[in-house]
Amino acid sequence: MDINEFIENFASNFDDTDVDSFTPETKFRELDEWTSMMALSTMAMVSEEYDVELSPEEMRKAETIEELYIMTKSHL
Repeated sequence: MDINEFIENFASNFDDTDVDSFTPETKFRELDEWTSMMALSTMAMVSEEYDVELSPEEMRKAETIEELYIMTKSHL
């Protein structure tokens, strides 16, 4: 798993956000589409793609896509 693959998988949950908006430094909570449902979708994506279960607390702590990536990678 690399960061670019993770970003592609993360971005696939979004319908209306321009793909160029997604970088490692993106503060995903600031995206217009971000909701609590998006958090659940992200947790499901991580589980499905990487067989990693992120806790709700981990999701709350992460501010950027890179932080989510690092958390996910630390569970592999």
